[in-house]
Parts: sequence; structure tokens; C-alpha cells
Amino acid sequence: MYFLPEALDNYVVKHSEQEPDLLQQLTRETYQKILQPIMLSGPYQGRVLSMISKLMRPKSILELGTFTGYATLCLAEGLQADGELHTIDVNEELVDFQRKYFDKSNYGSQIKQHTGSAIDIIPTLDKTFDLIFIDADKPNYSNYFHLIIDKLNPGGIILSDNVLWHGKVVEPVGAKDISTQSILDYNTLLKNDERIETVVLPIRDGLTISRKL
Repeated sequence: MYFLPEALDNYVVKHSEQEPDLLQQLTRETYQKILQPIMLSGPYQGRVLSMISKLMRPKSILELGTFTGYATLCLAEGLQADGELHTIDVNEELVDFQRKYFDKSNYGSQIKQHTGSAIDIIPTLDKTFDLIFIDADKPNYSNYFHLIIDKLNPGGIILSDNVLWHGKVVEPVGAKDISTQSILDYNTLLKNDERIETVVLPIRDGLTISRKL
């Protein structure tokens, strides 16, 4: 979803940082071999994630929803030298694909893969995080928030993807449209929770930045 006119969006992309060659390779192979390649973060949003991570210099990152690892590598660019990134995805068929690109990068040894339900895995992670990126199944966004908020360090950031959900958040919601209603509920949760402060950015399909007080 693009919220700017095409010409202006193209200008924004053209005058922003370009993605590294490795991520271009990852994108090509994802489109060649993986179903639903549209799930990739993409070069512009990837550079946004990279910039936020670099500004924060996190020692610990948690990602919910790895897919083929594009956003993972973008976030890893800001990790401290002794930092770790833990990423969770339910699709075990993508583990080797992800690892191939992680190990081609400078951050392979810092990235820890977890396969299975994030609802089950998050409580087993005995650590706290400076930066958390949520880009997994939409019906569980609110559940994820409740599981991770106490694992987020004070001053830490939650990045939430797809919070404008193709523009459906301002349209009538169908009775069976569980994903849209879940995003609406999640956006309200972030707005009203007094433990965080939140701003929504109209980047691609919507990206929320929430900072823990």
C-alpha cells in the first residue's frame, strides 16, 4: 500500500539510502522460490528499520515474524558488537533459507532463530530487549504486546508493521474480517496503554513506533 502519489513516492525512495547488495540477492531469491514474496519488508522500509536500529544501537532485538530474513538483516545493522537478535517464525521450511543469508552477512553469529509459535516461545526467552519488531500474524498482535511489554527495557522501542492494513482501518469492517478488527484493536491498545508513547508513521502499510516510558 502506497499512501503518497507515485511520483512523490518515487522521489522519496530515490533520495533515500539504497539497500545493500546482499538484500538485493535475498529479494531476488525470495521472489524466485518462496510463496507470497510480497511479505518482504522491501528496500525503503528496510532502510527505515535499519536507520532506527542504528540510531538506537540496541544490544538486544526481538523480531516476531522472520519470513526470509530481510527485515532481520536490516535491524541487525544497528546491533552493538556484542548484541543479539532473536527472531521467531512459525514456518520451519524457511529456516535454512534464512540461515544462508544470515551467515552471508556480518551478523550471522548474532542472529538466533526460533521456530514455532511466538505465543509459546516468547515466555521461554529469559532476557529483556531494547528493540522489538512485530510483523507476524495480525490476529495475535495484541497477544504479542501483552507478552513482550514486560520484556522491553525502559526507553526501549516496539516497531509494529502493517498497522494501516491496506487502508482498511478507516473503512467499514466486515463481520468475518478478523485481521482488520485485530489491527484496529491493537492500534487502540497502543494509543491507550500508559506504559508507552506511540506515533503512527504512514510508511508503506503503516509502521508504529512505541517507546516504553
